[in-house]
Amino acid sequence: MVKIALAEDNSFLANSLINKLGLFDEFKVKFHALNGEDLLSKLESDSNIDVILMDIQMPVMDGIEATQEVSKRFPHIKTIMLTVLDSEQHIYSAIQAGAIGYLIKESSPQDLFDSVHEILNGGAPLSPSIARKALRIIQNPQNINQPQEDFDLSKRELEVLKQLCKGLNYNQISSNLIISPFTVRRHIENIYKKMEVHNKSEALQKAYEHRLV
Repeated sequence: MVKIALAEDNSFLANSLINKLGLFDEFKVKFHALNGEDLLSKLESDSNIDVILMDIQMPVMDGIEATQEVSKRFPHIKTIMLTVLDSEQHIYSAIQAGAIGYLIKESSPQDLFDSVHEILNGGAPLSPSIARKALRIIQNPQNINQPQEDFDLSKRELEVLKQLCKGLNYNQISSNLIISPFTVRRHIENIYKKMEVHNKSEALQKAYEHRLV
C-alpha cells in the first residue's frame, strides 16, 4: 500500500485529486492538509507517508517552504509538486527546496499512478512541459532572475489573478471573492489589457515570470 498525503487549499481541486488517486486500490490518501503549516502539523502526528502531492500556492505556508521543511524533518518522504505553476522560477525554487517530481494539476489518473511509482523507484517524474523548462534552467540558469513587475494591477485585480492561477473558473472566483461573475470578467479584461496579453495562458505565464503569484 502506497501512503499518500495531499497539500491543497482548494477543496474542489483536492477532491478531484483524491478521486483520481482513489481509482487505484494500492493508493491510500492518509490525509489532506489545507496549507504547508497544516501539513507539517499532521506529519508530526503521523509521518508514515511515502509521497506528498504538494500545491505551490497556499495560504499561511506555501508549497515551496513546506517542501523545504519536509526535506529537513522527514527526509524519507518524497515530494511531488502538483500545480498549475510551471514557470521556470517556480520549478527552480521547488527543486532547490527538495521536490523530486513536478506535475501539472491536469495530469490524468494514469499519469499520477505512473509518477508515484516512478518516484518510489528512484526516478524524478516531470510533465513534458516541465521537463523542457527544467532543461532550459540548466542551460541558462541566469534567466530565472527575471525582474518583478506589477503591471500597475490593483489589489483586487491581483486577487483575481491569483485565483485564476489556481485554475478556478469565473463562478468559483466569484464565490471566493464575494463578487459577481460579471465583475470577475471585467477585472480579467483589465488584467489582460494591463499585462498586454490576449488569453489566460499568456496572463498566467507572464504572472509567473514576474513573480506576481
